[in-house]
Amino acid sequence: VQLQASGGGLVQPGGSLRLSCAASGFSLSHLSIAWFRRSPEKVREEVSCITDTFSGTYYADSVKGRFTISRDNAKNTVYLQMNSLTPEDTAVYYCAASLPGSTKYDYWGQGTQVTVSS
Repeated sequence: VQLQASGGGLVQPGGSLRLSCAASGFSLSHLSIAWFRRSPEKVREEVSCITDTFSGTYYADSVKGRFTISRDNAKNTVYLQMNSLTPEDTAVYYCAASLPGSTKYDYWGQGTQVTVSS
């Protein structure tokens, strides 16, 4: 499984970005996919997750109501729509995949930088 994260960039406070996590080598519909972020000031944080069964979702309190995770099985891609961005959202964002039955994230993408600044 290979994961390719993209969509990061520079955006002003209050703006939006959509991150993409494209997979190859495995169908994303069978995987739980999570987005993590890490910045020099904070520990790694699991921002959101979409599960393999029933596409259940999880959001960290810090992003709840502002971020939306979704899956497009036809494109084998998971998206993270990020709205109302603040400077505290500045980080490198990574997507990770968990195989069916796994208790950990088995595969990681390379990360995409999100910078929120005026």
